[in-house]
Amino acid sequence: MVDIARLSTTQPDFWESLERLTGWEAQPNVELERAVAEIVDAVRRDGDAALLDYARRFDGAEVADAADLEVPLERRRAAMQDVPPEVREALEVAAERIRVYARRQLLEPWTYTEADGTVLGQKVTPLDRVGIYVPGGKAAYPSSVLMSAVPARVAGVGEIVMTVPVPDGSVPAVVLAAAEVAGVDRIFTIGGAQAVAALAYGTETVPEVDKIVGPGNAYVAEAKRRVFGKVGIDLIAGPSEVLIISDGQTDPDWVAMDLFSQAEHDEQAQAILVCPDPLYLDQVQASMERLLPDMERSEIIRASLNARGALICVRDLTEAQEVANRIAPEHLELSVAEPERLAEGIRHAGAVFFGRHTAEAVGDYCAGPNHTLPTARTARFASPLGAYEFQKRSTVLHCSPAGAATLGATASVLARGEGLTAHARSAEYRGGGDGQ
Repeated sequence: MVDIARLSTTQPDFWESLERLTGWEAQPNVELERAVAEIVDAVRRDGDAALLDYARRFDGAEVADAADLEVPLERRRAAMQDVPPEVREALEVAAERIRVYARRQLLEPWTYTEADGTVLGQKVTPLDRVGIYVPGGKAAYPSSVLMSAVPARVAGVGEIVMTVPVPDGSVPAVVLAAAEVAGVDRIFTIGGAQAVAALAYGTETVPEVDKIVGPGNAYVAEAKRRVFGKVGIDLIAGPSEVLIISDGQTDPDWVAMDLFSQAEHDEQAQAILVCPDPLYLDQVQASMERLLPDMERSEIIRASLNARGALICVRDLTEAQEVANRIAPEHLELSVAEPERLAEGIRHAGAVFFGRHTAEAVGDYCAGPNHTLPTARTARFASPLGAYEFQKRSTVLHCSPAGAATLGATASVLARGEGLTAHARSAEYRGGGDGQ
């Protein structure tokens, strides 16, 4: 039985109940933080020796040398032949769609010239080297490889280094094939906090990177938080989320399966349906009860829906917009007759899926937009992973002699007001002043 929560905006305590249901924040875990700190410090201090120790302890790997942690080029190339042709084709189709979308995200340089000849602008350059963390262990995630590596390659990143945990001793062929399709340069069979630390600080074998992207478990998230500042990171990911707004006219089975598609990630994932028709909510719940027994991950789905799922009845679709903006979901499906109109009132969402025929699942794999998205209400201020995450901007300023005089005079006044005489005199020298 699916014992999913039923809420209504007519309840006097609705907003408080919604806050309790959706509130998720990585709670302080002293033991986890201590363990991650020890791992990060050990890798930073001991390099390859620490990586080998953790590979033996955590993965049961029998490796004599850190060089054995890198996947040989011939093994990677062979993986392209090891996967079935239809899988290889699907990877290539998905990669190309992600590539086309990412090209439109690229930041562009620009300049403008003022009347006195001073030039102002922006210079855009790609990062030199990035690390992508690909989850492993319970399942293979070739889609995570594509979503991280393809935009990086589009942005012009010089080198892409990938890490992936291998508790069973080998990287799935489909993951290696995805890395080949995406253009990954080097792959290391390292997981957990030790992989993040190796990418951040470098070891004798693993090169130091400028930014680390990709999802992972609580240890990976804590490690990324700890190394931020030494390197850049994309975001700290929480459990996956989907919010579906329906007008009650979409096939209930479709919506039930869309809820399942997020709930099957793990027991902490969140799947919520919002609709103004209570009878439709009943229909979707009946569909869930009927369809759930056939799901391979039925126990995970049931646990997720029972713990964090909800069917919410609203007065109208305008109120549904208010609920969506309060939740700021990772994925938002607008399964209504006029999704574009409804979307006008949506301010906070990681990715928005328009119309009855747009399943969130296609966004996870092959539509083009990235599936690495802000969670836990961070869509209020954060954006999806994209090609722009692998570029950085530098400001450009080229003063003409006339511009130096005009700007220098203004800068001098402000600098002296702050008591920074050297700043003032530096500006005055270029502006023709005596610097006194």
